Amino acid sequence: MTEKKSFALDAWSARQLAAVEQALMRWVAPPEPRPAPAGLGDAMRYAVLDGGKRLRPLLVMAACEAVDGSPKAALRVACAVELIHAYSLVHDDMPCMDNDVLRRGKPTVHVKFGEAQALLAGDALQALAFELLTPEDGSVDVATQAALCRMLAQAAGYQGMAGGQAIDLASVGKALSSEQLHAMHRLKTGALLQASVMMGAACGTASAAAQSALRDYGAAVGLAFQVVDDILDVTADSATLGKTAGKDAAQDKPTFVSLMGLSASRNYAQELLSQAHHSLKASELQRVEALSALADMLVNRPA
Repeated sequence: MTEKKSFALDAWSARQLAAVEQALMRWVAPPEPRPAPAGLGDAMRYAVLDGGKRLRPLLVMAACEAVDGSPKAALRVACAVELIHAYSLVHDDMPCMDNDVLRRGKPTVHVKFGEAQALLAGDALQALAFELLTPEDGSVDVATQAALCRMLAQAAGYQGMAGGQAIDLASVGKALSSEQLHAMHRLKTGALLQASVMMGAACGTASAAAQSALRDYGAAVGLAFQVVDDILDVTADSATLGKTAGKDAAQDKPTFVSLMGLSASRNYAQELLSQAHHSLKASELQRVEALSALADMLVNRPA
């Protein structure tokens, strides 16, 4: 695909991220007029604002653009998927799961606010995500609201992210086959990334063939992201990552690097990137420059 060579991803991303950040500041437990009780809003905002790559919101906005969808609807979707992602990080970092103390370059929520408040903040962020998808202002029609809620629930629940995390916790210290490792990460990481693409596309209209191609693109990107994450876990430091480096090996968790080796994992990430580009071409959609550039960025992001 030649479009990606001249596409200004940084400028495009800056515009999208500015809109997303402003919306998150407006919608996530604002201090006025009805503040969240007992400091809960502080923990919620700490978990979401001022940090993170915002890859999922960018995928939403790019997919919406590809199908000439509604920017207003996409903005709500972008914030909703980011809230689900943020809630999952809050819970995953807690002592009962990964017991991590660093996230997005700062102390994790349970370290800053205590375990009980972190648990409640995650719960509240998850609920808020679905509230954002069901506005009363007419910006998203009710049929689309229902479809978006279903897609997000499936991606976040036992058929997606939560199910993948359950497998991950049950797999510590175990040798997984390639098939088992792929299955885990298609759920834990890939489901929400793929849903970001498909929910963005649901903000507009696309043929069944285009939707199928976008679904394949989302699957390839979702898996590639995890492969690269596994690579960076052993090649980058904590300051670069914004989270604790080397924790997968320290916790004896199965990863693509532990299964395939570093060199083969890097090659596999590039194979998945090629699959993503092929899927975009197969979609026959005209405005896929942002999706293409995002795939390149997430696979080739430096350590």
